[in-house]
Amino acid sequence: MKALKYIWGLALAGALVSCSDLLDTESKSSFDEQTVFTNYQLAEQCNYGIVQALLEKANFRGRFHPYAGLNSDIEWANNWSNETQKTNNADRQAVYGYSLLATNGEMDKSGSSADAYSPYYTAIERANLNIRNLRKYADVGANPDMAFLLGEALTLRAVLYYDLLRTWGDVPARFEPISSGTVYVARSDRDVIYKQILGDLEEAWAYLPWPGQGHATTTDRVSRAFAKGLYARLALMASGYALRPDEGQVGTGNAGSVRLSSDPALAKDVLYPKALAACVDVIQNSGMRLYDDYEQLWRDMNNFDTSVAGTGREVLWIFPYGHQRGRWNYTFAAKHRRGDKYVGDAKGSGGSVGGSAGPVPTMWFAYEKEDTRRDVSCINFNWGDDKNITETPVLAGIDTWYFGKYRYEWMEKYPYAGGDDDGFKPAYMRLSDVYLMAAECASDASCAAVEGGGLNAAKGYLLEVRRRAYAGNVAKADAYVNAIGSSEAMFDAIVRERALEFVGEMLRKTDLIRWNLLKTKMDETKQKLADLNAMTGDFSYLQGGGGYVYYKVDGTDLKMYGLYPGEQSEPDASWTAYTNSEGEKSKYLTEEKFTQGEIDRLYDVDPDTRQFWPIFQAIIDSSQGKIVNDYGY
Repeated sequence: MKALKYIWGLALAGALVSCSDLLDTESKSSFDEQTVFTNYQLAEQCNYGIVQALLEKANFRGRFHPYAGLNSDIEWANNWSNETQKTNNADRQAVYGYSLLATNGEMDKSGSSADAYSPYYTAIERANLNIRNLRKYADVGANPDMAFLLGEALTLRAVLYYDLLRTWGDVPARFEPISSGTVYVARSDRDVIYKQILGDLEEAWAYLPWPGQGHATTTDRVSRAFAKGLYARLALMASGYALRPDEGQVGTGNAGSVRLSSDPALAKDVLYPKALAACVDVIQNSGMRLYDDYEQLWRDMNNFDTSVAGTGREVLWIFPYGHQRGRWNYTFAAKHRRGDKYVGDAKGSGGSVGGSAGPVPTMWFAYEKEDTRRDVSCINFNWGDDKNITETPVLAGIDTWYFGKYRYEWMEKYPYAGGDDDGFKPAYMRLSDVYLMAAECASDASCAAVEGGGLNAAKGYLLEVRRRAYAGNVAKADAYVNAIGSSEAMFDAIVRERALEFVGEMLRKTDLIRWNLLKTKMDETKQKLADLNAMTGDFSYLQGGGGYVYYKVDGTDLKMYGLYPGEQSEPDASWTAYTNSEGEKSKYLTEEKFTQGEIDRLYDVDPDTRQFWPIFQAIIDSSQGKIVNDYGY
């Protein structure tokens, strides 16, 4: 009974900076702790509690996942198409458009289920308790199962801090359970956190098995492969650019500037070789491999096929939403505007589900026609309109594209059951990410002389991803990679390839920040959107006799003809021409043209000055003066 009470205490323990009531709870005896953390089944339940803290309805699921990666040069919000809708969604536009304030009505919800910040520290407190007690009571040296739990807790804590760092920048560092002296703490220099969690992951490697080599390494449990991949991701982030307060000014209200860390332990020449070694180890020894077919990967992901992860498969870790839990497809899937055979009554907010965000309209054009990722990742159709139910997809308009990786139509095993939750488990990391991180590190001068490094090695890593994308046309992939003749050209190729491979997976914003390309690439996208709108520049081929769109429905897909270069002649009779509201054949970009206001909403404020969210006002007010927002907020 005491052991069960201890587990329940862990489930309730929070680490919100204002939670002084935590200290009033009855102390747990060492007997309770020893009972729990010498028993695998009981200790395992405590590890489950780490992630559970993020699964409340509106925090992680409704306020972090739908917002944290937007907007970028390849992804943006689809929530409105005119100025009236923009006004009505001003709080959400502030999140997407880099004008978020600490008092934002959509996000400043401390103490409610909609607070996106505090639950991270609840989860971190649970991880800290588990790590302390596993070290103290579990014989991790002799018991591989208990060692796994320690490695899992260390890795999950690193996941939590990764999300905090990429979203809020400098945050409080908590690596021990809360005591009377640490209820209220200030923000810490992020470098302190980077060094701690990088070291934690190196320790965790020894405790975690490779995928499939331990009974706990299922799709939603961490493995050595994921811990090493996460290490590489954090190493590239820590050694890259970011908006930082001036030296020694964290937590003082300093606006800061975009710069590298001044800590020599986090320099590129230190971390890149380590990141490369971690990636190469995963590639050579994890037993994982890329799916042969890019579309089948996403069909299996939507269909809850657990074989996407593990030995011989591609996904290193998925976020462990439960069945019919989580709001990923509800936010990011192709839109269903009314009930149909795939979504039933579509009882989401506003009577529709999916489509809140999507690729920027120019993203589809960034792919070559032979790239099999194009029509999986970027689709220009939805299901139904504001008044009608349709059992077939319909054109959505040139200004509204959707992430084709996420589709209710592909949820066959556990069909959507209505409401805001759908149960889709997003891929937190895929093997293609490891290959491309390896290519990025290997081509850098810091890795020129290390094992697995150099330009030729980098080409090999890139080619693995490129060849899968060009299945059926691998000679074209080979020619592209073989033509890369310098580390600078390889870097440009990596920047492009990560956009093509990961659109819709919300990695891009963090990538652009660490490359110091956030505003540069978003400005390029604004110009491309204006060119598409006017059919000029790279899109001048759409003028004259072009600009017409033809389509045909193929099962749950809608195929288009007419937007791509070389498709400006009229196709055969199997295609249907797009028509305007009067039923007349019309140019798609003329009738469906998006406005300058839509282009401008990619960002409202210079994104380089707002790379991170503010900590919300309710948190600041309850911090006893310890927490102050930096970055000019």
